[in-house]
Amino acid sequence: MNVRKEIPLLCMVIAPFLYLGYLYADLPDTVPTHWNIDGEIDGWGSKSTLWIIPFATSFLGYVLMSIVPKIDPKGQIKQMGAKFYQLKFITVLFLTALGLYILYATQQQSMSSPKIIFILMGVFFAALGNYLPSVKPNYFIGLRTPWTLENATVWKKTHRLAGKLWMLGGLLIIVSSLLLAQPQNLIVFFVILGIITIIPLVYSYIWYKQEKMEVV
Repeated sequence: MNVRKEIPLLCMVIAPFLYLGYLYADLPDTVPTHWNIDGEIDGWGSKSTLWIIPFATSFLGYVLMSIVPKIDPKGQIKQMGAKFYQLKFITVLFLTALGLYILYATQQQSMSSPKIIFILMGVFFAALGNYLPSVKPNYFIGLRTPWTLENATVWKKTHRLAGKLWMLGGLLIIVSSLLLAQPQNLIVFFVILGIITIIPLVYSYIWYKQEKMEVV
């Protein structure tokens, strides 16, 4: 482990904890714990439950991304080198921003712009799309279908296509979040998510069948 590279990540991990600690004394005993799609509060709970948020966002993301290379049986993730570190950085950064925004909305008792979450997700998807083509075949990260895991060529083709679709999909999510009302934006979000997920999976099967036919 390169300690110097981990320092920025660890700073991001502790940021939501520090922010919640800063707010905690001034928070009421009962705080918002859930919002509907319009940003209206529809659930309340004890402020002590807020400690789940930093654990479930930046902390959990960092731990999972740190463990995965160590338990990858083929060691392919380690071979990604700097590319995996960039992917880890982006993931932890996204989860940190998400955790901070949720805590801020809780402190304000208002999620005045739920679109911010969708914009963050759009940025995250676009960033992932940039790195999907560099992901090596493994059992933990990427589009892991029976066809991609069995054939390295199918894996490579699938992740090249998925990278383009996820980048485009992320940008479209950002644009729709800025232009559309929340109910319509939610529909567009799930449609885009379905498209960028299903198309690469279908093509992975088609390419696998083509590879099998060429072998025969």
